[in-house]
Amino acid sequence: MTQILYDGSYEGWLTAIFEIYEYKLKDVVFAKEEISNTLLFSNTHSVTTDEVKANRVLNGLQERLSHHGFNNLYFAFLSELDQIEEILFRFVAYAFASKINIEGDLSRSEVLNVKKAAHLTGKESHRMKAFVRFKLTKDGLYYAIIEPDCDVLPLIEQHFKNRYADQRWLIYDSKRKCGIYYDLENVSTVEMQFESNPSSSFLAEINDENEEFFENLWRNYFKSVNIESRKNTKLHIKHMPKRYWKNLTEKIPNLNKR
Repeated sequence: MTQILYDGSYEGWLTAIFEIYEYKLKDVVFAKEEISNTLLFSNTHSVTTDEVKANRVLNGLQERLSHHGFNNLYFAFLSELDQIEEILFRFVAYAFASKINIEGDLSRSEVLNVKKAAHLTGKESHRMKAFVRFKLTKDGLYYAIIEPDCDVLPLIEQHFKNRYADQRWLIYDSKRKCGIYYDLENVSTVEMQFESNPSSSFLAEINDENEEFFENLWRNYFKSVNIESRKNTKLHIKHMPKRYWKNLTEKIPNLNKR
């Protein structure tokens, strides 16, 4: 068994695919950054991300897949599901070995699982576009904290750049300890390390003095438009799962009780 050690990026994973074929590596498993102790007695192949190698794999896949199927690979990678790199590798190997498009062959587990993973990421990115709640800091920066199941920041940055082109903003993914920052011209990736999620006292300290007032206005509006007699909790939770609530202004009844 060979452990493929790469940097965790999509380009790094594509480079790894190229080198698996280049060096004829067998029985591969993928690991990010640190060698897994469970594979202590396996061979290790370290991969340095190479744009040329990554693009050669991408070009080969573009020739064999539809535009939708090609994009699904990236979406599936961002799902971060358990063993998704191995599932995607089996999908790629099947695509390269076949003379016809394989996307419709749902009898193969790798094809079906890639489709499911891509759908999961797509659904999560769609929700994040609706569930992001910005707050204003004292220095005029709008920030939002999210904790999505999938790594959706690369998929939502263009949406927010287009929608909020006239203000500086930061969307921070507390699960992955990184964010995207827009400076009125460009979007860049930033890393922010906290021992835990940012505390309520820290956030209150950096917030604009009128932020709590506007948050309460939003909560009152949200409450006023609800029709109690038509309340459907089951449907509500289906469209707005409880795991998102801690970062939704309208679901936090009192700012001082966070």
